[in-house]
Amino acid sequence: MKKILIVEDETPISEMIEHFLSSEGFDVVQAFDGLEAKEVLASQAKIDLILLDWMLPKKSGLDLLKELKSSRKNRHIPIIMLSARAELDDRLEGLDSGADDYLPKPFAMKELLSRINSLLRRIEEYVEEDKEIIEIAGIELDLDAQRITINGELINVSAIEFRLLAFFMTHVDRVYSRGKLLDHVWGMDSYVDERTVDVTIGRLRKILEPTGHQRLLQTVRGEGYRFSPQ
Repeated sequence: MKKILIVEDETPISEMIEHFLSSEGFDVVQAFDGLEAKEVLASQAKIDLILLDWMLPKKSGLDLLKELKSSRKNRHIPIIMLSARAELDDRLEGLDSGADDYLPKPFAMKELLSRINSLLRRIEEYVEEDKEIIEIAGIELDLDAQRITINGELINVSAIEFRLLAFFMTHVDRVYSRGKLLDHVWGMDSYVDERTVDVTIGRLRKILEPTGHQRLLQTVRGEGYRFSPQ
């Protein structure tokens, strides 16, 4: 049973989500501010996904998001940000800060469920049995353990960053448009737009930059992106 942490300070909204997801077979844990969410994460053995409100008391959802994505222990947990801030700049800020998806309020429960299932399904595709270890130019990708090392050093990446790099490293020297990357990495039933690809590519390049590997992630003008050791 997948465990979902809801971080939402408005009790009626939190309870509504909790009741709906529990009825859909999820194990649901609730936190009502940013500090309580950190306590839950420290005490729970495993959280499979986080639903995170932006406007929270004690610690904002955006600050908590950035903190979690910089944490070696928690940055692999996929996060869907929930917020009444629905402007494009707000959505991009959330995605650029590490959110795997962004759902403006108000939203339909069925849409929330679809996004949760889509995100969990994409993650599970990379933890199937009989996966191999791939090594290209000093980057070693363990698909089974969802672990990346560069020149022998463990690198912290989020779930979506891992899936994107895994896709590129298993499709070397091929050019993919933003639309194709959305289909293959985020899923054809994903609700995010093509700008999300650019944001995630930018984050991944920053992660690869200290070792010079950002040069492998190339922009092909007018076409999209490719991963190439050439």
